[in-house]
Amino acid sequence: MITNFRKALSLTTALVMASSAIAYAEPSAELIEAAKKEGMLTTIALPHDWCGYGAVIDGFKKKYPEITVNELNPDAGSADEVEAIKANKDNKGPQAPDVVDVGLAFGPQMKAEGLLQPYKVSTWDEIPAEVKDADGFWYGDYYGVMSLLVNKDLVANTPKDWSDLLKPEYAGQVALAGDPRASNQAILGVLAAGLASGAKAGKDAGEAGLKYFGELNKAGNFVPVIGKSGTLAQGATPIVVMWDYNALAAKDTLAGNPPVEVVVPASGVLAGVYVQGISAFAPHPNAAKLWMEYLYSDEGQTAWLAGYCHPARFNAMSKAGKIPQALLDKLPPAASYEKAYFPTLEEVDANKAAVTGAWDSVVGANVQ
Repeated sequence: MITNFRKALSLTTALVMASSAIAYAEPSAELIEAAKKEGMLTTIALPHDWCGYGAVIDGFKKKYPEITVNELNPDAGSADEVEAIKANKDNKGPQAPDVVDVGLAFGPQMKAEGLLQPYKVSTWDEIPAEVKDADGFWYGDYYGVMSLLVNKDLVANTPKDWSDLLKPEYAGQVALAGDPRASNQAILGVLAAGLASGAKAGKDAGEAGLKYFGELNKAGNFVPVIGKSGTLAQGATPIVVMWDYNALAAKDTLAGNPPVEVVVPASGVLAGVYVQGISAFAPHPNAAKLWMEYLYSDEGQTAWLAGYCHPARFNAMSKAGKIPQALLDKLPPAASYEKAYFPTLEEVDANKAAVTGAWDSVVGANVQ
């Protein structure tokens, strides 16, 4: 999958719309009717500026107006999603999530804990085998690379690499886009910093990343505030470590006020995959399945790409000529991804354990 994704990113003129698009069956009439009878879908942790989710949700509502989308805690992290399912497993009310979108490491964890139910969408075969559970309990949805979002009104010299952030000129300016004890995005931000030091992916890079952020905190450069476009614009977090798709979406949202720059570091270029799953206790299981069908349809996948995320079916849709050139032209140049490292599931798990287990003792910054 990784090699194929890299190859796909280099395609340009070959990806024009073609007439030989592959046709897929719509969700069954029975599933649609059952979902409409349930009348609601409860999501969690889906900010509208993350991966184009605002447009994705609007698209689902437009296609199925009979189904109300109940959005819980848009700013929650992957660990929060896990806890929400555990806490509401006996609850059929509006606080019980039907579906989750979590970091790769959380998929197998949730399956092992009996928190997910299997479902294979009609486009299942086009989801790369490396990022899906063979039995359908979880499946990759999109990926991006770790980047730096920089407020140019406050940062005169744009940092080009992780090592730059340790310089005195960045005092009180660097933040993570989440709590590294709970947020997958922040946990992998630590891994990226560790990889930049030359450490091997997994536990070693996790520990190296902790050491790096410990030094950043000791130097007074780290800000223990969850970085977002709003905190960046206000000046509380002038430099935020976040996924490229979130940074590019924030750049669009801010529209030059303040001017920002999105930088993929010269080293420690980390790619991360997120996965979807349906709660084993979903109050609206049919609506959840219909949501998955929508996400993995051409329409849903294209909406994610419009939000700067590379969707799971990117390769298959490219080969079928289904991706508008205008969307490809808005993405960062392929060269930005050439050095991207896709950690294995085992490496992600080892890093997660290292970071969540020792952030407090090594770094000692209470991010909130």
